[in-house]
Amino acid sequence: MSVPPTSSSHRARSRVTRRTVIGVVGTVAAGAVITPTVMATTGDSGGADTGADTGAEDTKAGTTTETFPKTRSEAATGEAPVEAAFPIGYVGVRWGGTDDTTGGGIRLTEADGGQGAWRSLGDGGCSVANGGGVLIAAGQAAGYELRAPDGATGLRSLALDTLHGPDRKVAVPSDPTRVRGVQYLTRAAWGADESLRFKADGTENSPTAFYPFQTITVHHTAMANDDPDPAATVRAIYQLHAVTNDWGDIGYHFLIDEEGRIYEGRYSGDDGLPAHDADGKVVTAFHVGGFNSGNLGIALLGTLTEQGPKEAARAALTRLVKVLVRHHGVDPQARVTYTNPVNGTQKEVAEISGHRDWMATECPGEVMYGELERLRTAVATGR
Repeated sequence: MSVPPTSSSHRARSRVTRRTVIGVVGTVAAGAVITPTVMATTGDSGGADTGADTGAEDTKAGTTTETFPKTRSEAATGEAPVEAAFPIGYVGVRWGGTDDTTGGGIRLTEADGGQGAWRSLGDGGCSVANGGGVLIAAGQAAGYELRAPDGATGLRSLALDTLHGPDRKVAVPSDPTRVRGVQYLTRAAWGADESLRFKADGTENSPTAFYPFQTITVHHTAMANDDPDPAATVRAIYQLHAVTNDWGDIGYHFLIDEEGRIYEGRYSGDDGLPAHDADGKVVTAFHVGGFNSGNLGIALLGTLTEQGPKEAARAALTRLVKVLVRHHGVDPQARVTYTNPVNGTQKEVAEISGHRDWMATECPGEVMYGELERLRTAVATGR
């Protein structure tokens, strides 16, 4: 899951080699800045991981060159049938006028030309409520046709292929690195194309801005469960958020797949923990419109409306949140008054909240939302 499914051995190797860690070993003073400490299990892990595309076979000390496919995309407007020159793994859909997906639908064209049944665009997930769009797994379809949601304007879509594009060479960590216990995949390890963060003139689309931590918000991506290649899905979310939504990067600080693997999200530099700078401040991401600065977003891959997360994902979420609240010295069971440091807007929320606590959305799904109290208790008590 951590790499394109070019081979089963490639996937298996990546699960061992592409991990970094941020967890809970020993105690730390409340709110103290944790300096990432590398403890290699094998080989030399002294090289810095920039997450950049090397464009060559050369590797840095402590890194291994891995191959990822460049994401291919074709944009379209309106409801006319669309065909793509590549197998479509995902369809991103965006519109204005309403955040509701009612009346919206998609019908896929199979590789043999057959038409699939119409299906809903879903509950909208995080992105629609946050001024973005929905991302739909298309199963390597040849094309698709859309119906706009009721009241929607400016319907736009994007066919995406994150599996079969031209090879990109990326330097990823050769060995696991450990920062207090919890493993995660770096941006490089899931194949983030760092060029997507930049405009055509070379300027960064959404330059990093850091603010003191205040809250954690839990999301689900409202996509298919039992995902056969979650890393490819993360790359598709990245493309939708960074380019189609024009956010300049993926909207979440961390993502967690069903097998419990944690992915580094929003770029935050290489001088601190993921999602943080060297002073322990949180990079502003794009997961709760109007309430992003100081609000750390974690997204569970899949749809958690009628089912909860799998146990591995639940355990990974608990470990990650436990690390974060200990690092920032906050009470996971508290209610707090969030104050936007940019414009002063305030909102009373739980320290660990769901997306729907901030705005009208189904996210993080009915069942997952019902589990948040369990999460707070587990983080606070260790049970």
